Amino acid sequence: MKVEIVSREDIRPSSPTPSHLRDFKLSLLDHLISSPYAPIILFYDSSSLSQGSNKLQLLKQSLSETLTKFYPLGGRIKDDLTIECNDNGANFVEAKVNCPLSIFLGQPQLNLLHKFLPIELFSQESNSENYVTHIQVNFFECGGIAIGMCISHRIVDGAAMSTFLKEWSCRARGCNCNQLPQPNFIGYSLFPTKSLWLRDLAMSTWASLFKQGKWVTKRFLFRNSDIALLKAQISDSAIQHPTRVEIVSTILWKFLMAKRPSLVTHLVNLRRRIDEALSPQHAMGNLLWPVAAEHMSDHETDLEGLVAKLRNAISKVDDKFVKELQGDNGRSIMQDSLRGIGETGSKNEVEYFAFSSWCNFEFYEADFGWGKPTWVTCVAATGSVYMNLIMLVDTRLRDGIEAWVTLVEQDMTTLIANTELLKYATLDPSPLAMSSIENIRTI
Repeated sequence: MKVEIVSREDIRPSSPTPSHLRDFKLSLLDHLISSPYAPIILFYDSSSLSQGSNKLQLLKQSLSETLTKFYPLGGRIKDDLTIECNDNGANFVEAKVNCPLSIFLGQPQLNLLHKFLPIELFSQESNSENYVTHIQVNFFECGGIAIGMCISHRIVDGAAMSTFLKEWSCRARGCNCNQLPQPNFIGYSLFPTKSLWLRDLAMSTWASLFKQGKWVTKRFLFRNSDIALLKAQISDSAIQHPTRVEIVSTILWKFLMAKRPSLVTHLVNLRRRIDEALSPQHAMGNLLWPVAAEHMSDHETDLEGLVAKLRNAISKVDDKFVKELQGDNGRSIMQDSLRGIGETGSKNEVEYFAFSSWCNFEFYEADFGWGKPTWVTCVAATGSVYMNLIMLVDTRLRDGIEAWVTLVEQDMTTLIANTELLKYATLDPSPLAMSSIENIRTI
């Protein structure tokens, strides 16, 4: 498969940003995630796409209009504390792919996904002009499209990315976007900062958890019907209504730990723990905090026990906890939490696994006028230094969860040979089969 760059240009906001909004201050929590970008790729099949249409121009125009409301995304990273909202625009790339989309989606090679992105994610030279937003629109021979986006992780997390995509796709469809909730930028007012202490601490913590090795990414599909079977193993008296994310996370944890002491972290979205009067659900930036659960015995525990450990960790992050993070003791709470994760997870006898979830972010609702995505993806591991990482993503029809699991090759070989796990999960299914209405199985 060859992806050829056709053109590059800057897409500027359709209206200028007011001068009083020119310097956008990043919040304290915008320094938590060390990854430079939040990448996502949306694939659209050719069944509703006609050749020779003006889809590229439509995407450019609607993006220009969207950047007016999401003005930091059209600026430049000024320094570690500030985005300069100078309306210089987003880096917009057009590319063509020399194969039909159906061939790629038939059995996608995950190590090729990065070709659909406008930059190399971990290259030091990939963002020499300090763009906040990079977008690449890939046209397949058949007329199918893949939209690859890399937006600075300093200004978006998964929820914020969803808010941006809803607005952009709405404008492309010609909808009345005044009916959409307004994005807000409350992060700095909630978690102000004038120094980089959390960035330095977070970088030190995450760096201690990276390992050298040959990394492999595989996809495991858990259908809702299989998640229901796993739920049936848990007593309602012990865990009230375990969520799909809790179930999938803990069944993977159970088989990943392989009788070793282990530590898992999960990123928790703080928006539901913040005063609703502030409309936090539409907040841009990063409103996340990691929680940790551990199993330090070399004996296996049952699924119910692991769900209880994860539920207990997540339940501690409530509205009271968020207020404590904002209070006088916030710094010490953050320091103790991150240092504890780093010290425990980096011990030789402890295996560390990082979980993150895109579930319920409605990425599959991103209809630009030619139908909803056939497949929405993150990206596979690249490079020789990485960490055990599991990303959870809803399926197109919300009939299951796709778990993107990245492990060193030896551990992955062991995991994909686990017949008990494969009773509940399908390994690397075709996205075309996953998108078929005939395959719906619900709880």
